[in-house]
Amino acid sequence: MGGKLFRNFSFFSATLSLFLLVGIFAILFTYAQESLHTFGFDFLWSDAWEVGEDDEGGVFGGYVPIVGTLLSTLIAMLIATPLAMGIAIFLTEIASERVAKPVSIAIELLAAIPSIIYGMWGLFYFAPIVQKVVGGNGVGLLTAGIVLAIMIIPFMAAITRDSMHTTPAVLKESAYAMGATKFEVIKDVVMPYAKGGIIGSIILALGRALGETMAVAFLIGSVMSTVNHITDPTTSIPVLLANNFAEAEDLEMSSMYYLALILFVVSFAIISAAKFYFLGRKAK
Repeated sequence: MGGKLFRNFSFFSATLSLFLLVGIFAILFTYAQESLHTFGFDFLWSDAWEVGEDDEGGVFGGYVPIVGTLLSTLIAMLIATPLAMGIAIFLTEIASERVAKPVSIAIELLAAIPSIIYGMWGLFYFAPIVQKVVGGNGVGLLTAGIVLAIMIIPFMAAITRDSMHTTPAVLKESAYAMGATKFEVIKDVVMPYAKGGIIGSIILALGRALGETMAVAFLIGSVMSTVNHITDPTTSIPVLLANNFAEAEDLEMSSMYYLALILFVVSFAIISAAKFYFLGRKAK
């Protein structure tokens, strides 16, 4: 009886997740119809965002926020991935338990900090440093990407660390017995064994980076402008939605839903492709 109940509950939970996914897509697609019919796929290549006066609908395009979202996420992942891997390796294979335990707690506490705190810290403390070192006005794509990387490092590092901890000691001891160095054990034993968890941490961090709103809103500039330099201010899809959604009406509102639909599809496509590609390679 208990086994059947558990099986049915598990099936219900899995099915509910699928229905929620389809339901979100259906709602976004429905409310985006006006913008879809008005602009079609030209919406993806237009950098205009002009609200019409009186009865005029206006002209809207998603190129700038789409590029801003992808570039800020790319910067964050390029910075965060090697740092998170290094932290995880240090905590599992190099640091003594006396050092690893407090550092692990600190990493997990970083994940608990609200994103708006990261945004405020980045705006008032980190942006002036970026301005002094790299140039620009301190608020822009680079600053947003760096702070976004700092936000996702704890998630990636914690999951990777836990995955590496699952490596059986007998495998590492056997490698050491055969004369392998610590670097070779990490590269050829620990990393391959924990590959599934490492890939999972990267995918989760990627999803977090694509959808982050508040911290990026403080730092990216919220300007509807095409990026010509990495320090230029621009905007992203979540930031544009957060800033304009309350005042939007009619065609602009539909364009907001169109952007949300694009973010949903892009996130789903990137994460699915990464998952199937890397897990496919893992299975070989």
